[in-house]
Amino acid sequence: MNVKITRTDKTVELPKYHTSESAAFDFAASQDTVIPPRTLAKVPTGLIIEAPEGHFLLITARSSLATKKGLILSNGVGTIDRDYSGPEDEIKISVYNFTDHEVRVEKGERLAQGLFLRVEQADWNEVEKIRDQSRGGYGTTGGYK
Repeated sequence: MNVKITRTDKTVELPKYHTSESAAFDFAASQDTVIPPRTLAKVPTGLIIEAPEGHFLLITARSSLATKKGLILSNGVGTIDRDYSGPEDEIKISVYNFTDHEVRVEKGERLAQGLFLRVEQADWNEVEKIRDQSRGGYGTTGGYK
């Protein structure tokens, strides 16, 4: 899969897959950033990426982000549409510091991972009723009491 990428800072490394069977590549910070306690921040990556035609880029947290850094992705995940790839469309990792102390992120530190997924847009078929009976939700299949 060929992917167009622009580095806004040529000292930033290109993303890479760290094993031969990695599903996702890592995003790293392109500059040092200090995130105050209980605060949102957008950490720049120095990258503009155009997903291949028919795909979008999904950003998820690295498994160690919360336990080692005290950060979580502010939206849980990030969705980068293919057309978010103009000259000012640098990908930034939106994080929330859930700790009571400032968190330092250093340039080159890996925070998130990205993977390309296929897009299929829906054609809506509006109907009066989809099913005759509601299933319920929020634990109705069991597990929590």
